[in-house]
Amino acid sequence: MSRRDMHVSDEVAEALAAGRPVVALESTIISHGLPQPRNLQVARELEDVVRRGGAVPATIAVLDGVPHVGLGADQLERIATEPGLRKLGFRDLAPAAGLRASGATTVSATSFIAARAGVRVFGTGGLGGVHRGYTQVQDESADIDTLSRTRITVVCAGVKSILDVPATLQRLETRQVTVVGYRTGEFPGFYLHTSGEPIDWRIETPAEAAGIMRAQDELGGLDSALIVANPVPLDRQLDPALHDRVLAEGLRAAEEKGVTGQAITPFLLDYLVNGTGGASLEANLTAVRGNVGLAAEIAVAWAGRD
Repeated sequence: MSRRDMHVSDEVAEALAAGRPVVALESTIISHGLPQPRNLQVARELEDVVRRGGAVPATIAVLDGVPHVGLGADQLERIATEPGLRKLGFRDLAPAAGLRASGATTVSATSFIAARAGVRVFGTGGLGGVHRGYTQVQDESADIDTLSRTRITVVCAGVKSILDVPATLQRLETRQVTVVGYRTGEFPGFYLHTSGEPIDWRIETPAEAAGIMRAQDELGGLDSALIVANPVPLDRQLDPALHDRVLAEGLRAAEEKGVTGQAITPFLLDYLVNGTGGASLEANLTAVRGNVGLAAEIAVAWAGRD
């Protein structure tokens, strides 16, 4: 896919041509992650967070088979309100293009499209990873494979806490995906400030992230990603005891109901939202806002590189 095969908004195209900072944003949180009308409010809010950070937001989605990098007001509303929108990972981009389908992009699809458009920094909530019980079902998110082959910097709050976090970190290491902690030596736990798993590399400033990005390009080799793991603040995290109790209940419920495969993630996330009285959703949104703000700072530092 080249830039000729996608639609880049005038604002994003002008920023890229001038070397100004741009931050990619995914669209699944809009179409599949939040109820209406809050989803549209959050979509606009995240774009505002990027602008306040000095960068141009590039929300990404596929409309009528065409990848869009940067959405207008009407297109953003369409993603938030149109029924039946597909959830598109990287593997779904070709069918969507060939069949002129519309859909919201996941981390894997957003990363791929952003990189092809020339956007280097992407702010999101949490990554996919290795699912619990991998030795039985071998369920692993496509995010890992795409990030192992895509030169992009992803700011996130770790991986979704319903996953097998140690196994995910092992897979990221095997696939040569660099992970650094932003002002932390422990991998974040998505809703939680920490998963308890150590990270080998720690950075303190957006400029240090930009320095690693520059070193990636100078070294050459694999076009793999840089993950900047940014924890939700301690005072805004979901209560760890509540998280662990509800997640354990959700895992038992999924087993009893025979929920497996692609259905397991939305099932468990919905279970957490309901079981925590919405507190998990608020922790998620806190993490996303922080990640998007940090992504803007990193994009500014990257754009100002020597």
